[in-house]
Amino acid sequence: MSDSKDELKAVQAALGAEHAAVYGFGVVGGRIGEDRRAEARTAYDTHRARRDELQRAVRDLGGEPEPSAAAYALPFAVRDSAAAVRLATELEERVAGVYSDLVRASTGARRGHAAEALREAAVRAARWRGGSVTFPGLAERAAGPGTSAPAAPKA
Repeated sequence: MSDSKDELKAVQAALGAEHAAVYGFGVVGGRIGEDRRAEARTAYDTHRARRDELQRAVRDLGGEPEPSAAAYALPFAVRDSAAAVRLATELEERVAGVYSDLVRASTGARRGHAAEALREAAVRAARWRGGSVTFPGLAERAAGPGTSAPAAPKA
């Protein structure tokens, strides 16, 4: 059985990743080509909905949801549509990694919701990337160039 303190920490981390994803997809939406704009909008809306669900989950666990930062550091400059696609891919990979941690830390319905969110993020990442990875969201993958940690807030 999971420890409620560990579960709250994992839910807060997922919330932080969703805050960063909402911010990041705002950037993606501003640079993405017309041919993928609807896909970016759907991802943005999905991350906003997940963020709202996680805020409720934090409260249900007796915590206070961490607020969104005013801005987040991007891993690279997003000057064109190709960079926007790379950013979208990285955002989804990072979110998948954090949901992987939440699957490990939770039980019951929350674990099921986290597994669903992990799967959805992995599918979106594969679509953005144009191919899939063997085990999306695994911590072992974080040692490579595509870390699963959420983007750090700007100071």
